[in-house]
Amino acid sequence: MRWVLGGLLCAFAALSPAAASDADTLYRAVAIVTGTGEENRQIGFRLCMEDVIVRVSGDYRLITSGKAAGAVNEAAGFVDKFKYRDRLEGIPVHDEQGTHDRPHDLTVDFNRAKLDAALAEMGSRPWLDPRPRLTVILGVKNATSDFVLTAEGEQGFYMRDSFAAASDKIAIPIALPSRALVDRAGLTTSRLSEPDPAALDEIARAAGGDKALAGTLIWSDEALGWTAEWRLDFQGKPYRWRIAGVSFDDAFRNALRGAAQVFSGNGEPQS
Repeated sequence: MRWVLGGLLCAFAALSPAAASDADTLYRAVAIVTGTGEENRQIGFRLCMEDVIVRVSGDYRLITSGKAAGAVNEAAGFVDKFKYRDRLEGIPVHDEQGTHDRPHDLTVDFNRAKLDAALAEMGSRPWLDPRPRLTVILGVKNATSDFVLTAEGEQGFYMRDSFAAASDKIAIPIALPSRALVDRAGLTTSRLSEPDPAALDEIARAAGGDKALAGTLIWSDEALGWTAEWRLDFQGKPYRWRIAGVSFDDAFRNALRGAAQVFSGNGEPQS
């Protein structure tokens, strides 16, 4: 299968800045916590520690295998600084209960040397190489619609936001193709089930990315959720993985965790 792009001018949206070029930002994470009390702060530290371990190493298996459990439990000992932002800033507190329950963004910076040492104890290492920008080429199908996710338009609005959030969490910048590019290439969900890798990379470059992450996202009433299948070709090797019965937020996090696994040299993505 081959898609011809011709002389179409590039049109793309970068959904996340290439923040990974500043290595220090890899050691920072944000968690939503309730109030600013000590108990919830400790919970926030642990949530941020999980995110930073994956951001820095590119290896989500450190979390799922339990190797990171000790460091996560001792997260407070790795913190250099933290700050809060009231998510309801500007909205008056109406009662005492509201004082304690207001949600805050807790931003945490972890000590780089300590975290690197902890990764070494887990048998891992920091992944500080320049991170490729992924062009996400995704076909979406449910009972009422069938479309390819693009950079503009109302269709897929929430999915674009969700992919941007997943991109920020794992620190891999992404882009989406424009509607014009999708139409010119003749992309459809069914064609993305068995795509041509060379054509995918051509589309990725036209959309402003370095590599193509292609996939299908199909709603399943039986699984009570979305089934996502992902494809990434890197250094001459094809990688395939899938996840089923999940929200599209979970599917997108799974996509970028898998890509990080591949790019960082940590093996096959987890299905």
